Order: sequence, then structure tokens, then C-alpha cells
Amino acid sequence: MLISGFDALLADLDGVVYAGNGAIPKAIEALNRLQEHSVVLAYITNNASRSPGAVAEHLIQLGAPASAEQVFGSADAGAELLAQELPLGSKVLVVGSAYLRDCVSSFGMEIVASHRDLPQGVIQGFDPSLGWKDLAEAAFAIQGGAIWVATNTDRTIPRAEGIAPGNGSLVEAVSAATNVQPLVAGKPEPLLFRRAAETFEATRPLVVGDRLDTDILGGNNAGYNTVLVLTGIDSARSALAARTAERPDYIIADLSGLYADYPVVEVTGFGIRCGAALASVNGDAITVNGDEADLDSWRAACAAWWLAHPHQEHAVEPKLSFSQTVAAKP
Repeated sequence: MLISGFDALLADLDGVVYAGNGAIPKAIEALNRLQEHSVVLAYITNNASRSPGAVAEHLIQLGAPASAEQVFGSADAGAELLAQELPLGSKVLVVGSAYLRDCVSSFGMEIVASHRDLPQGVIQGFDPSLGWKDLAEAAFAIQGGAIWVATNTDRTIPRAEGIAPGNGSLVEAVSAATNVQPLVAGKPEPLLFRRAAETFEATRPLVVGDRLDTDILGGNNAGYNTVLVLTGIDSARSALAARTAERPDYIIADLSGLYADYPVVEVTGFGIRCGAALASVNGDAITVNGDEADLDSWRAACAAWWLAHPHQEHAVEPKLSFSQTVAAKP
């Protein structure tokens, strides 16, 4: 089975374990099985709105194994990054949650409420209560010369109702107003992944996430194996088109796939075979002898395209044809 080759699972939360307040199907059962296989579990989240304790409490309510020590979040990383940039006691405008303010205070910085207080730093993290006035205060302070840190830049966040704007969308609004780019603390930077692995003394961690631009890129940046799970933002089609830095090592439908034997991907004289599917590349097109509804067909297509284009700096979606097609695609 896939998980047997690893000693730790570094799991994203939104879109992997839950969407909004509800658990994603098969996720909780999969997480509870890790202990049977001597695999330690850590949660790596870019959502800076809640403390590790609050996140752990939510996970426990859903039935997942969790403690505050297992949660590694971008709020703590953002405050730490800001503290590295500013002298002790510096004034900081916090655009985010109460927990983010606590993190900033813990590093000996003074929280201020307005750009009129002349803050030396601004830190921005996700909080559902943020409004225009908060973003405007951040913009005014940054225009005044304050150092700007974003806890993360996820453009979207999965909710029970659908996909909603994430912190990255709000960061882009401030950036558009100021023509400044922030320092970024969370994923895709490797810090949170490496800190989790070091904490649990893991030597073979596996990173699982639903986003190519944060989870997979961040895991790759940390030098760890990565698996894209198709229960959140990204799809097999977007993985196929991904630039090299954002390509996962594995693709699974949901977390139960951790306990299945991952199919061998092999090079043949006729193309790339994965399970019963065979994919071949001709110029900017891929032909797949397989069922479009079968994930192995997409795995074969990805392997064939990536082998033909090993150094791709930008996302490029090739033309695709399957021998068997369906209306819904993975």
C-alpha cells in the first residue's frame, strides 16, 4: 500500500480532511488507521484564523486523532517571520484573527489598531470577519513604509457551500492598491513541513494536499514526497497541466487511497502504462487508451506528459483524447 513506504503523514486540512465544518468522506477513517501502520500524523495548515488548540478540538469533534502539538499553522510562522524582520517592541498592525494577534504579541511586538499609530510592520492572515476597512488600513500602513508579511496566499478556501475567496485573494487586493508584494510565511514555503518532520523525527514523510500551488509545491520545496488528493481544489486535469515544481509524486481520489496499492507506472515501447491504461504523447497532444473515468488513465497521461516535458516553467494543458469518455472528469 502507498502509505507503507513512509513514517509520517503531513496533511493539509481544508479540502483534505474537512470542507467548512464537515468532514470529507473517508478522511477520518483513513487518518485513524495511520497508527496501525506506525505512521505519525501532523496537520499543516495555511488557515491562520484559529489556534492549534481550536483546530485540534474541531478535528476531535469530527473523530480524527489530534492534539495542538500536531497542528502546524501559518499564523505562528508569519509572526516568527515578522519578528525576524523587526526589532523587539516594534509596532505591528494585525489584519487577521485574534489568534494571529496573540502570536505577534508572543514575539514581543506591540499591537496597534490603525495606520495612524505608525506601525513598522503589517501582518495579514485569513479571518472571515475581515472587511474593506481592514484592508484599507493595511494598504495605508504599507504605503507608509511598513514591512508586510502574509501568513499565506491561498486564493481560495473550500467551504461546505462551495469554493470561497481565501487569504490570497485579500492579499492580492492590498497588493493591487499598494503595488507591493508581501513576504510569505506559510505554504508553499518549506518551513512548516520541515518543522513538523523534525518535531516527530520523521525521515520519510509524505505530504498530502488538495492544492498544487501550496501543498504540493511546498512539499516539493521541502524535499518530501507529495500526493495530490482530489477532494478539494485541484483536479487530475490541473495536475496534468502543472508546471514542474507543482507536480505530485502520486494522485489519489480520497484519503482511503493511502491504503491501496499504488499502480506501477512503466515505460513501454508504445507509451506509458498505468494499470490498464496506456498513454502516448504526440506533439501537444496525449492519446490515452483507457477510460476517462478511471484515475489510472489520468495517472498514465500525467506520467507521459511529464516525461515528455520534464522542465515546464508554466502550466500548459495538452490536448487529450481517451478511447472511452464520460461527461464527468476526475
